[in-house]
Amino acid sequence: MTTINENAATAEKARRLRELHVPGTPLILANAWDVASARVVEDAGAAAVATTSAGVAWALGFPDGDRLPRERAVDLVARVAAAVAVPVTADIENGFADKAEGVAETVRQIVAAGAAGVNIEDMAYPDSGATPLPVAEQAERLAAARAAADEAGVPLYINARIDTYLRGLGDPDDRFAATVQRATAYVDAGASGVFVPGIANPATISALVEAVGAPVNILAGPGSPTIGELARLGVARVSLGSSLAQAAYAVARRAAREAFTQGTYAALEDVVDFGELNAAPRS
Repeated sequence: MTTINENAATAEKARRLRELHVPGTPLILANAWDVASARVVEDAGAAAVATTSAGVAWALGFPDGDRLPRERAVDLVARVAAAVAVPVTADIENGFADKAEGVAETVRQIVAAGAAGVNIEDMAYPDSGATPLPVAEQAERLAAARAAADEAGVPLYINARIDTYLRGLGDPDDRFAATVQRATAYVDAGASGVFVPGIANPATISALVEAVGAPVNILAGPGSPTIGELARLGVARVSLGSSLAQAAYAVARRAAREAFTQGTYAALEDVVDFGELNAAPRS
């Protein structure tokens, strides 16, 4: 059972996380997928640690896209939150639930695990593939998440993800308006900010920041504007998403193939010190 003192500590981290979302001085998140990666990111200077749902799912043997059991995700978040001193924001996919009541239960558990923030996306994952949730339905889910956090006394930072650009949904000529419509509804329902992956065009990013009355989160990587450029566009949060985990797995594959085919070890020349990784985690 979560104690009052534990909720108070989480609430303080949630307030700190909210303060870190400043348009023009964005919070930079290098998303982690386990305790070790979270500690490496924190030691590199992170003001907060975010998890990547894809990276977490892969590390635990599941595909991304609502396949990871909720209890496994909550357990991982609890371990990460206990291992780092900075606020932790957890990617909880679409809330690991079909209905708003289930999203609320996920939030209750994730807050009890020590998370100061969450990402909640507006997609469902039936067997036929990813499907966008109706705006009203997603707003109801976000409202339930906010109510659950409020009941726990934690001003949880709820980052509402909108996949219109990432998945190329709808008519391209209408996509911006549809995105703003979703963003407005989600903020009105209780979201703290919005996350719109799939945008790299500076003009579109600037227009989105101007149109949305809440902090805007952009997914960045090769081909994206630099963090300095995103700051000048008014972005409040920049995430690397699953790319960090993908890069780590690329090194593992490259090193393995090199050993198997060439019998050499060049891919292993730049590693994190064994003693640093072996240091006892914080508790």
